[in-house]
Amino acid sequence: MKAHEIEYKLYGDDMQFVEIELDPEESVVAEAGAMMMMEDNIEMETVFGDGSAQTGGFFGKLVGAGKRLVTGESMFMTVFTNTGYEKRHVSFAAPYPGKIIPVDLTKYQGKVICQKDSFLCAAKGVSVGIEFTKKIGSGFFGGEGFIMQKLEGDGLAFMHAGGTVYQRDLKPGEKLKIDTGCLVAMTKDVDYDIQFVGNVKSAIFGGEGLFFATLQGPGTVWVQSLTLSRLAERIIGPGAKNSGEGSILGGIGRILDGSE
Repeated sequence: MKAHEIEYKLYGDDMQFVEIELDPEESVVAEAGAMMMMEDNIEMETVFGDGSAQTGGFFGKLVGAGKRLVTGESMFMTVFTNTGYEKRHVSFAAPYPGKIIPVDLTKYQGKVICQKDSFLCAAKGVSVGIEFTKKIGSGFFGGEGFIMQKLEGDGLAFMHAGGTVYQRDLKPGEKLKIDTGCLVAMTKDVDYDIQFVGNVKSAIFGGEGLFFATLQGPGTVWVQSLTLSRLAERIIGPGAKNSGEGSILGGIGRILDGSE
């Protein structure tokens, strides 16, 4: 299914929201609770799975819902459709301070791999599924059972990242080591793994954890300067680190990434 050709406008700086303009019968899909406001004649529908095509019958919808459940997300998403005869607008807000990243999937060979918490909304027709990492090390130490989230299709998708967003285009063979919680997304050609920092004393006493996300080009990488767990830690104290949020290391990472 070809994705709907939506238009958008970003508002704000540190606490952004994105306003989506829908022509009659156009739709956008979003995570539950992401909607900020919408105009008249915008109708909401809760659907199984990612809401991309919804053409595979009940079994196809159930499979899509199951994929989202594996990534730890809700089995349901919300579809917002313009049922009127004029252009209408619906807006989606960032969940915490940071930036909203618009991604035209046609510019990245139709696929972007991202952290499961980073997806905000997308044009209907964009598939939100699961991605299995290729390396045993990244799967085990990633704490997510070899699984990240993937956005596929030929339309616009919107991700959210904390703090400042840095987009880096890696050349073939070029490597970049990133704090596991700061990785937001990457294109499908990027080779991805989790590697030991190589210095136990630095890992234990330096507070940087035992592992880095190591990315090798070619491809594009998006990095965030602030994770939700770091923000919570600064607000309510060190106990917030136990949440494990904002890091692909998950539960095991509370020890490995220097949180405990």
